[in-house]
Amino acid sequence: MTKVAVLLENRFLDQEIVYYQHRFAEAGIDVDFLTRLWGQPSLTFTGLELGLKVEVDKSFENLDDDALDEYGAVIVPSGYVADQLLYAEKPGDLSPAAQLVQRLMGRPHILKAAICHSLWLWTPIPQHLNGRRVTCHNNVVGSVTNTGAVYTDQDIVVDGDLVTARTGGMFAGLAKTVIERLATIETKDLN
Repeated sequence: MTKVAVLLENRFLDQEIVYYQHRFAEAGIDVDFLTRLWGQPSLTFTGLELGLKVEVDKSFENLDDDALDEYGAVIVPSGYVADQLLYAEKPGDLSPAAQLVQRLMGRPHILKAAICHSLWLWTPIPQHLNGRRVTCHNNVVGSVTNTGAVYTDQDIVVDGDLVTARTGGMFAGLAKTVIERLATIETKDLN
């Protein structure tokens, strides 16, 4: 069975997270929420719109390569998730989440999905977006194109193992695209 990881932090879009929980389950895909636990056994995050509470007890910081490779896709959702996950203790250091994205970009068999502002998480590691076709929220186009990414004025853009969506309201289209891509990958693995 395929698994999808969704990175989480405070001020996520409630409807997006609920949709992922239900839509991926309908497709037979398990969803794990991952975060930086800051040494705690779990953390509870609150949604931006409805105040939805989501408890997360899995850290992306201690994922070894085998555990990471269990995921067919990793999604960075919209809202303020990427902004929160960019925090590094020392200016100039890569945040643990950016380090995770860097590891993921070296794994073409894992889909990476970013929606709305979440490509911010790629900006400290510009070499991984350089030359890639992407879409994102209008507010971050400058930051994203400064990495060398090629902004594409579409709602959903697929560039190999990278799926991007323009705004947070496009979560259903992003999920549909991820599910379709995962099905294609699994079909290739079976043949």
